[in-house]
Amino acid sequence: MPLACSRSLFFMAFVAGALALGTSYYLEYAVGLQSCGMCLMQRLCLALFTGVCLMASVHGPGRVGSFLYWLLGLLCSLAGTVTAWRQVLLQGDPQRQLSPCSPDLSDLLASNTWFEVLQQMFNGTADCARITWTLFDLSVPEWSLLFFFAMTILAVYQLLRLLRIAFQRPLSGASSHPALAGD
Repeated sequence: MPLACSRSLFFMAFVAGALALGTSYYLEYAVGLQSCGMCLMQRLCLALFTGVCLMASVHGPGRVGSFLYWLLGLLCSLAGTVTAWRQVLLQGDPQRQLSPCSPDLSDLLASNTWFEVLQQMFNGTADCARITWTLFDLSVPEWSLLFFFAMTILAVYQLLRLLRIAFQRPLSGASSHPALAGD
C-alpha cells in the first residue's frame, strides 16, 4: 500500500505542476504577458519539480527512492519559493531604483559566470517589479509563491513521514513488533 500511496502523491504533484506550467505558458502566449528573468527562473524550477514528480510516479520507488525523489522535489520547490518570494518583495517596494531593462540571457551567460548571472537576476529589473496581471488581487509571482510553498510543505511532510517510518521499521524486513511476528 505505501507504494500506491507514494505513486499517487507523486502523480497528483505532477498534475498540479503541469497545470501550473501550462497556465504560465497560457499567460505568456495567449494573454500576452512578458516574462522577466525571475519568471523564467520560477518556470525552470517548476519544470524541474514537475519532471521529478513525473519520474517518481512512473518509477514507483521504494522507501529510499521515495525519500530521494521527495528530497529533489523539495530542492526544486525551495528554489522556486525563494525566487518567487524575491519577486514579490521587488513588487512590494515601488520606491526601489531598478535598472530599466535586463540584457539578453545569452549575452549574460556569454560574458559572466553562472553565479554572476543569478546575482544579476536576483537584483531584479523594472520588468520584475511591474504588476501586469492579477487574479483575486494576487499577482502571478504571488500565485507562484503560494504554489511553491504548498509543494514545499508537501515534500517536507512526506520526508518526515518517511523518516518516521524508517525509524519504526527495520530495513531488514523483520517485523518491528515481536507480538505480531508469530501471527
